[in-house]
Order: sequence, then C-alpha cells, then structure tokens
Amino acid sequence: SVMTVDLTTNYLGLELRNPIVPSASTLSQGAGVARRLQDAGAGALVLQSLFEEQIDHDETQVFRMLETGADSTGEAASYFPELDDYNIGISAYLHHIEGLKKELEIPVIASLNGSTHGGWVRHAKHLEDAGADALELNVYFFATEPDVSGADVERRYEDLVASVRGSIDIPLAVKVGPFFSSMANMAVRLVEAGADGLVLFNRFLQPDIDLETLTVDPTLHLSTAEEVRMPLRWIALLRDRLDCSLAATSGVHSWEDAVKLILAGADVTMMASALYLHGPDYLTTVLEGLQAWLDERGYGSVRQARGSMSQRSVPQAEAFSRANYLRMLTSYSSAFDWRDAPGSPAT
Repeated sequence: SVMTVDLTTNYLGLELRNPIVPSASTLSQGAGVARRLQDAGAGALVLQSLFEEQIDHDETQVFRMLETGADSTGEAASYFPELDDYNIGISAYLHHIEGLKKELEIPVIASLNGSTHGGWVRHAKHLEDAGADALELNVYFFATEPDVSGADVERRYEDLVASVRGSIDIPLAVKVGPFFSSMANMAVRLVEAGADGLVLFNRFLQPDIDLETLTVDPTLHLSTAEEVRMPLRWIALLRDRLDCSLAATSGVHSWEDAVKLILAGADVTMMASALYLHGPDYLTTVLEGLQAWLDERGYGSVRQARGSMSQRSVPQAEAFSRANYLRMLTSYSSAFDWRDAPGSPAT
C-alpha cells in the first residue's frame, strides 16, 4: 500500500517535515555532512554547540593555553587541541550558520552551551542575526560546591533562560539534565522563564579513571539505548502539564525508540550517537520504520499518535510513577533462583 502517513510535526513554532532531528554534535560541522543529513530526511538540524568558554577567551588566549599545555604535561596536550579543531570563536560559528542557511532547506537551530549569567548572552542575538531559525540553550552547570543550594542552582537556570529569552526574538529551546530534586516543577519554571521548548536531557560527562596510566580519562562515551528510558518517562509525565514543545534526546538509537517517545508526547526525537555509529543515511532507516509502524497501526499522522501514551492518556497512569516501581521490584525474578543457593534463608 502507498503510505500516506503525515509525518509533519510542529517544534518551537517551526513546521518540520518529520520529527527526526540530528542533535547538537560535531556531525553538523561540515556542510557536506549537513547536506547528507538533510538528504537522508532530517526534519531540522541542531548545530554543534558554541561554548561560552570559546566566546570569552579570544583566540590568542586559547592558543597560548595550547602552547603552554604542550610543554608542561603530555596530558594537557592531548586534551586541549580539540579546542583547535572546534570552530574557535563566534565569527566562525556565525559564518557557518550563514553558509548552512544558504545550503539547506530545513530549519537550522543554533546551539549555545553555557553555565554563567554573563556578557556571552548578548551573542545569542548574533546567532539570530546570522539566520538561525531557533536557538537551543544547553545549560551545562554541574553544581559541585557544598555551599551552593539547590534553590541557588535553580535560580541560576531561570536567570540564564530569562536573559537569553530577552535578547532574541527567534524561538528558544532549553536543554537541561534530569538532576533536579523536582524535575516537574523545574520544567514549569523554565517555560515560565521563557523557554518555548524543553530538550530532555543533556548528558553530563562522566569521567573515568584509567588504571594503567592513573589519569582521569575525560572520554565521552556514546549513549546506549538504555538511556532512552529517562526522557521517555519525563516526557510522558510532562506532556499534559506543559504548554511547550518537547524534544527527546539521549539514547534514541532506533525507529522503535522514536515511536515510543512520540507516543509518550515528544514533538521531535533527536539522535547523534546512532548517526555516529551508522552514518547519516541511517536517518532514512529510522524514518521508514516510523512511517511503517504508524501505517500498520492505522495512524494517519504523527500528530495523531503523539501523546497517546502520555501519563494522562494511559489508563494505568501510575505506570510512570511510584506504584509501578513497587510492583516491578516485588515481581522481579532472576534466572538464578537464589532460594536454592547454599546458605540462603530456609524457605
């Protein structure tokens, strides 16, 4: 049968041809790969992040750091040159946006990664002027000081979002991690501060210790499909409570993941790790799977399917909350029957 499923979705007020969007990553660094992602079917493209640190230090400072690093410790040398590969400074980034806007038909979403409330916020306006269709603000702030309270951290997020919102007219998406003591409340407050959409969730770098060299290994590991459960749960919980766009990211590896997230209530699902693993054309596979599933189930559109498994839509609404946790733990059984194990309590 000819598939007539309408895949269009609205994200941040932008009309996208489908909900599959490459998330902020180095995949968008070159115009060639960006074009391939578009040809493979991407609904929009989120650019790699421009880091607050890149804007604050001019190039000479960065290069001085590279040079001194190279002499002093081998470790620093291996760590810093990435800044060099990364497009240093805002002018290169603005140039990149302008180039992609000429090259691509799909919306181009710029990305700012920062943690402080500072002068760099004014650069959000430059991204808009360069032609970005929307801005994704990735608030990456890891609270490590014992004297900084949760309330302080939350206020910092709100101030940051409000100040960026105040400086631009294009839509603003805010990408945050899941580690708030009240994620639902924080989501509401971010929207009140000016977010047109939430991108759930960013992945914090979890450094490891290399036992051979006894150094801290800052390698970024690709996401695993397991990680999709966190955005799945929160999007299902927030969909009916928030009047804003919701994007799911972290652990979206297959068309099945995309379908689940849309059913939970996501307007778009973002992927990067799967594209690193399988190449840009993998996007087409994801789209075909999504379309086929919706078609088989008799859905006419993505819009019709979206949120049909959110918390309010599911008869057993507690499936996403604590009651289910209790049931799951008490009914879990292992392949290894510990009751027969020597020394186990007599049954």
